[in-house]
Amino acid sequence: MGEQQAVSSTFPLPPMQYIANYSDEKVRNSAVPKPPLPAQDSYNMFGATFTSNDEIIRPLEAQGLTRLHPKYFRHKEELKKLNHSILVNFLELLEVLISCPGGGKREEKVEDINLLFVHMHHLINEYRPHQARETLRVMMEVQKRQRLQTAERFQKHLEKVTEILQGCFSSLPENVEHIDNILAVKLESNQEEEITNTTEKKEVSSIQKDRLMCNLVDSL
Repeated sequence: MGEQQAVSSTFPLPPMQYIANYSDEKVRNSAVPKPPLPAQDSYNMFGATFTSNDEIIRPLEAQGLTRLHPKYFRHKEELKKLNHSILVNFLELLEVLISCPGGGKREEKVEDINLLFVHMHHLINEYRPHQARETLRVMMEVQKRQRLQTAERFQKHLEKVTEILQGCFSSLPENVEHIDNILAVKLESNQEEEITNTTEKKEVSSIQKDRLMCNLVDSL
């Protein structure tokens, strides 16, 4: 066997290249290499050349493949036809392998099955934008439902708090003004007692100071 052709790639092979260049020590010393510049025109990936202006889903003609279905079609019907064709060609391949496995018919059937699978994969890829939109729609519906449930719980708590406050208000006595007067009288009496206690403490303190001065004079 001859030497196999090396597969070239614009980007380094993950992950060992990144691990060696972005170790903890290099990050601390700011010795990590700068990120590569974005590809402007073309780049290599998985052994194939791509351009930055390529469509996300390239047409079959751009890939050098023969289109087996019309340009305007219904994906569901064409996928069913491709599935049936793959099954029929697989049965024919089995028959060829039984009758003449070494003939050229076998390679032809393998190529036909390969082409059918490429077409099926291409049609499935064309569903990707629709799948992305549906996924986004489902995510937004889930977020909407969660927010509505949260708002509903807040509303229930608010109604419960309102009910508790109304029960507290209804349990209050009718002569609230009389209770307020009693509380005001008690508050005034407590303030008077505090003032009296403060005055008595000041008088006791002054008497003690006078006694100390008298004792000091007597000792002299």
